[in-house]
Amino acid sequence: MDYMNAFRISAAGMNLERARVEATALNLANMHVPQDAKGVLYQPVRAVARSVLAPSFGANYEALGAHPLMPTEVRMEPTGAAPRLVHEPGHPQADDRGFVTYPGVNHLAEMVNLVSAIRAYEANVVAMNAAKAMALKALEVGGSQ
Repeated sequence: MDYMNAFRISAAGMNLERARVEATALNLANMHVPQDAKGVLYQPVRAVARSVLAPSFGANYEALGAHPLMPTEVRMEPTGAAPRLVHEPGHPQADDRGFVTYPGVNHLAEMVNLVSAIRAYEANVVAMNAAKAMALKALEVGGSQ
């Protein structure tokens, strides 16, 4: 029995979730960085993955018409979120009306995304460890005969 498919799928899932955590960390780290004097403002990002057909799981699975997909080619892309205007008249980068422009990062949504990514990463680790335990048990059974 080939356990490498299970390992590859879990690894692909862990890679995606790691990228989601990195995107969230970037967004949270830059949420209070105002627009600079040149007008450059941090643009929040998100991790986006393209799915491809996973390696075959056997004729029984394919006979059901199911096509298992796994995430690959994870990339960061801007969210296009509108900037936040915060009224801070004493701030050195405030405009004529006293507003400072900050990136459009929603910290509540970012924290929900962070917790979700961590839980999904943990689930992929559990799946990989289960496949590893099954492979070791198969070797143990096969070696005792």
